[in-house]
Amino acid sequence: MTEEHTALRGRFAPSPSGRMHLGNLFSALLAWLSVRAAGGTMVLRMEDLDPDRCREAYALQLADDLRWLGLDWDEGYGAGGPHGPYRQSERTDYYAACFRTLAERGLVYPCYCTRAERLAASAPHRSDGSAVYPGTCRHLTAEERRAREAQGRRPAWRVRVPDREVAFTDGKQGPFRENLARDCGDFIVRRSDGVYAYQLAVAADDGAMGITQVVRGRDLLDSTPRQLWLYEQLGLEPPEFSHVPLLLAPDGHRLSKRERDLDMGALRARHTPGEVVGRLAFLAGLRPTAEPVSPGELVPAFSWDKVPREDIVVPVEWLDENKV
Repeated sequence: MTEEHTALRGRFAPSPSGRMHLGNLFSALLAWLSVRAAGGTMVLRMEDLDPDRCREAYALQLADDLRWLGLDWDEGYGAGGPHGPYRQSERTDYYAACFRTLAERGLVYPCYCTRAERLAASAPHRSDGSAVYPGTCRHLTAEERRAREAQGRRPAWRVRVPDREVAFTDGKQGPFRENLARDCGDFIVRRSDGVYAYQLAVAADDGAMGITQVVRGRDLLDSTPRQLWLYEQLGLEPPEFSHVPLLLAPDGHRLSKRERDLDMGALRARHTPGEVVGRLAFLAGLRPTAEPVSPGELVPAFSWDKVPREDIVVPVEWLDENKV
C-alpha cells in the first residue's frame, strides 16, 4: 500500500445542481471534522455527471459557500492536486476504462427496457420501496438485441450481480448486509445517453483518489454493498464508511435542494458563518447549545460517539425564520 493510502483521506463530493441546504452542510461539516481531527487530507470533488442538471455556476457558488463557512480543503476543485481532474465531467475517459474492465470480465450487458417496463415488472426494494430490476434483458440473444435496436431503442448498460451477500460495518450505523441479487438486482453503470452512472463513478473516483473514509448521508447506506462489489471487480481499495443521520423537517420530510429547505441563500442572508456552524454542531450532538462557533473550535473535542445515529428533526422555528 502506498504512503498516500496510509493517512486518512476524506472527501466531500457534492452535486452542483443547485444551492446546498442545511442537510448537505451537516454531512460536509462532519466529513471535515473527521478529517481535521485525524490530521488527514480533505478533498473536494464535484459530482457533475448529469449535464442536464449540473452547472459550473453552481460549482463556483458551492465552493464559495464552503469557504464562507470555514470548511476548507487541501486538494480538489479549484485547488488542484495529484489525483485530478476533480470534476466528474472531466473524468469520462477513466470511467470508460473501468467500464471496459467490467465488460472484459463479462459483467455488463445492454438493457433496452423503458422505465415503465422496469417498474411494472420489478419487486420493491426491502427498505425504501425502489424497484429491483428483474433481469429482463440479462439473457437476450444477439438476435433479440438486434430486434430491439432496430426499433430505435438505445440501451443502458447493467452489471450482472451475483447471488451473494455483501456485509460491512458502518462507522455510524453499525453492521449492514445486503444480498446483491435479491436486494438491489443488476444495476445501471452507463445510461442510454452514454453518461456513466453514479454507482460506477463514485466507486471508481474514491478508489483512484485514495479516499480512505467516506462520510455521507444515511440515505446512501443501501448503495454501499454494490459499491464495495465494484471496488472488488475493479481491483480498487475500498474506504471505510460512516453514514450520518438525515435532517428532517417537523413533518418528517427530508430537507432537499428542490424545496430549498434552509438553503445557503437564505442562511447567508440571515446568519453569520458562526451561527450556521453552531446550529449544525448542536444538531450533531457536538455542543449543548446552538451558540455560534467556528469549525476549527470544534476539532479538538470532535468524537463520532457524540453524533446521533437516528435522523434528526430540525426545530420548526429554524425553518419558519428562513422562509422567503
